[in-house]
Amino acid sequence: MTSVLYDVPGPRARARNRALGVATVVVVVAVIGFVVWRFVDTGQFSARKWELFTYTRVWQMIGGATLATVSAFAAAAVGAVVLGFALAIGRLSDHAWVRGPVAWVVEVLRAIPVLVFMLLLYYGLPVVGIKMPSYWAVVIALVAYNGSVLSEVIRAGVEALPRGQREAGLAIGLRKSGVMRLVLLPQAVRAMMPVIIAQLVVTLKDTALGFIITYPELLYTAKLLGSNANFGSPLIPSAMIAGTIYVAMCLALSYLAFVVEKRTRRSVKAIDATVV
Repeated sequence: MTSVLYDVPGPRARARNRALGVATVVVVVAVIGFVVWRFVDTGQFSARKWELFTYTRVWQMIGGATLATVSAFAAAAVGAVVLGFALAIGRLSDHAWVRGPVAWVVEVLRAIPVLVFMLLLYYGLPVVGIKMPSYWAVVIALVAYNGSVLSEVIRAGVEALPRGQREAGLAIGLRKSGVMRLVLLPQAVRAMMPVIIAQLVVTLKDTALGFIITYPELLYTAKLLGSNANFGSPLIPSAMIAGTIYVAMCLALSYLAFVVEKRTRRSVKAIDATVV
């Protein structure tokens, strides 16, 4: 017996799984080949469409757009984490008059789509005499939505901890705020770190919605370059370059999360060894 959770596949099941695996690989390769063939057939790899990206000025525009994307993401990430902690602590409060309104705020912020929030801030506020730059419209919308999502993540992490953790903190004389700050939140954040980073990756990608309100981020610049008729409207090459940059930024963020999680795990082991 190699497992108690499921039956070991027999000869027929293994043969069927191999056939399904081969068929899946063939289908995926065929789809990729078809897409590449269509790109070649429509001239997406022609020198004319890629000539635009041989100019230094174009790459300066792409670099500036990437910096604008990172700038909006950095501000939104910090704000979302701070708001997430604040709302999570409010949801975990023992006082109903705090817990109830905070719960309503979280549900409302989670229910409003990010794009709708951006449109309201950028196009709706001028109706009442408030002019907001596109940068802050993007940042505030991302902070509101992702902060509400992170608050639920953090709250779930705290509530998943054994009740003995809270009781032990109270037993050694800590106040409720001290138990939350010194005992519960560090463990919850450490356990939910992969989910938190995954939500921050979503925040990074959602900055692309800013192009709808004319925020000059990476997607906005890629669309602008792709509509250049003098070079055959290289929309596909622009999308490929922008997509590669987005993938690189997401991979860098994921690697940062891996490093943080690894160091955190190492520090916990060191503390356990010291206590022993």
